[in-house]
Amino acid sequence: MAEGNQGRVRTDQSLRAERGKTDAELDKRRDAADRTADAVVSRARHAADGILKTARDTADDERGDEPHGPGVLQKRTQADAAVESARTGADEMVRREREERRGALDSLLLLEREETDQHLLTERGFSDEAVNTRDIFLAMVSHDLRTMLGGIALTAQLLARESAVASDVKAVVLRAESIQRLTARMNRLIGDLVDVASIEAGKLVVAPTEGDLREVIGEAVQMFEGSAEKHQIRLAPQLDGPPLRGRFDHERLLQVLGNLLGNAIKFSPPGARIDIRAERAGAEMRVAVADQGPGIRPADLEAIFGRFWQVERRARTGLGLGLYICRCILQAHGGRIWAESAPGRGSTLFFALPAA
Repeated sequence: MAEGNQGRVRTDQSLRAERGKTDAELDKRRDAADRTADAVVSRARHAADGILKTARDTADDERGDEPHGPGVLQKRTQADAAVESARTGADEMVRREREERRGALDSLLLLEREETDQHLLTERGFSDEAVNTRDIFLAMVSHDLRTMLGGIALTAQLLARESAVASDVKAVVLRAESIQRLTARMNRLIGDLVDVASIEAGKLVVAPTEGDLREVIGEAVQMFEGSAEKHQIRLAPQLDGPPLRGRFDHERLLQVLGNLLGNAIKFSPPGARIDIRAERAGAEMRVAVADQGPGIRPADLEAIFGRFWQVERRARTGLGLGLYICRCILQAHGGRIWAESAPGRGSTLFFALPAA
């Protein structure tokens, strides 16, 4: 944080120095422009005076008037006074216009600086928020990884000790399964981090091929049947009907379905049922995963697809990246995802893909 403050101080000093240079340069250019304009006016007036004198001399010669006669001098004096008055008025007008233009430019410069300062403050606020989010995120990741690595180390130690002194195969199997679960969680965490990095870099890779969406859903249901049974939850896929043909990345779509099914199982009480439906709706293929969990507040129906969002932050079980990654995957397919829910009435998450 201290480095960030020092960087800001340096930035402010540099900005003030640049502004001072800009002001000095603007003043120099204004003065130069005024001097140039005055010189042009002076030359024009000098040329006009010469033309006027020549014209008068020519007129006197043609009429044979005495150049210094009282009538001629009086008329010329009156004409010169009128010209001088006109010049004085023009000079005053030019002076006022210059002052007004300078004032307008100064006001515009002030407004532009105020707008720039406001943008700078806004960007700094975003930067602070991004840094704070990054620090929290890194703390969460390091904590989760340490926890899982610690669990693996402890379980491996117990496994080695028990296998040396006991012949209970079941206990050994339980320890090995625990290690497998922890490594699977670490693998999912690392995969999410890689996906988020790819998304932020604009390099999320999808490789669509033609396939049947119902078959992918059936494969995902089979993958999660064991987990559902362990939590005493019944998966109820409704996959009857004609094939739903489309172009999609098979593995990425399994990732989306796995996230939706995993969340539904995690937030459903024992004895609940999770319905999985798929249908054709116009030019789209739509999938719905409905659970009987606690539901989602209306204000959070959009927020759940943001990065690092948690349904219950006090009992965090992940980084809150799953639905964010799902949305990005579906958008890369030209699809969309949304949620419908009410507190206490379960949740239904939908996604849609273009049909073939």
